Amino acid sequence: MAAVVIGVDPHKGSHTAVVISAAEQPLGEIRVRASKTQADELVAWAAAWPERTWAVEGAAGLGRLLAQQLVAARERVLDVQPKLASRVRLLQAGDTNKNDPNDALSVAVAALRSTASREVIADDYPAVLKVWSRRHRDLARLRNQVACRLHAVLCDLIPGGHSKEISAAQAAKILEQVTPSGAAALARAELAADFLADLRHLDAQLRDTKKKLAAAVRASGTTLTQVFGVGPVIAGTVIGDVAEVSRFPGRDHFAACNGTAPVEVSSGNRKIHRLSLRGNRRINHAIHMAAITQIRHKHSDGRAYYDKKLAEGKTHKEALRCLKRQISDAIFTRLQADARKAAARAKGPGGQPGNDSASSAAGSHPARRLFGQATPGPGTTIRPATTAGTPSKPVSKKTQATT
Repeated sequence: MAAVVIGVDPHKGSHTAVVISAAEQPLGEIRVRASKTQADELVAWAAAWPERTWAVEGAAGLGRLLAQQLVAARERVLDVQPKLASRVRLLQAGDTNKNDPNDALSVAVAALRSTASREVIADDYPAVLKVWSRRHRDLARLRNQVACRLHAVLCDLIPGGHSKEISAAQAAKILEQVTPSGAAALARAELAADFLADLRHLDAQLRDTKKKLAAAVRASGTTLTQVFGVGPVIAGTVIGDVAEVSRFPGRDHFAACNGTAPVEVSSGNRKIHRLSLRGNRRINHAIHMAAITQIRHKHSDGRAYYDKKLAEGKTHKEALRCLKRQISDAIFTRLQADARKAAARAKGPGGQPGNDSASSAAGSHPARRLFGQATPGPGTTIRPATTAGTPSKPVSKKTQATT
């Protein structure tokens, strides 16, 4: 029987599937309720088409569970981005009503026509890292909210409040010295005590999450933490969001994905490139934090590269963006090396270990590390001095290539 594509429009309460032929002719349709047997029902219905490929809209989002269940049932599943399906529906001639069957049909057509659909694989350590990195990010945001509210209450209790970043120990010491007078002041003091308790609780949760995230990063066997300024939190964020580095043809595509590659806004004879606000902002923020860490450490090659760009006449922000692109390339090299090692391990004892010479060359000797591990000794500021001194030893092209 001819091969078919089954498009699935997943929802919280139900899933709609439409099967089409290679000529994009609908051959069948089914709607199943979201339940424990949802994957079994779909597979049983699709048994009439042995040569089949499933196309799930948003297999990394709302359709994740169903896609993983189909993969566990040894089905071939493609991840179709909602944007592709919506474009097919928009450009489709004839009936363009917005309903679940038409959405599922658009998903199937998009998977059939597009070469950008990514095959879904079973969850591995990137999914674990994504879980804990997201948990850490959520807790950090909550802690920041509680700290800001505590600052606001302290401004009503003591003159000037607390001007610096506050910790639970500092807040406790301040509240011990406060003697509220009146019902309003007493209420504010009690509220501040509640915020202090919340702050301590969130601090404990953050420490526990960091431990779990660090353990997951170590278990993954990644070498990403060898990049200067990349710790378990940044590594977990990057690996969890990248998932499969093989989906990027090269480092330029990876830089475009994380927003460290400038975008062209040229017109006529004017060739202009501007800062990109596209791409995955979580990965971009992780790279930004790694760049800030490198600049703060004066002994790092990243700081030398930053100083070199300042000496060339670039502003602080321009030099920082140049450094972020270098870090993006270094991260991409490490991810590729990790993928090669994982593939070699999967082949068994007879497999080849792969060539990770580019990655090894960057970290084989401290003098050759463009982005090695961070050590104590940060600078006092990341802002350039008013008079630029002699720039540090520039990074050679050979060293840049290894990163």
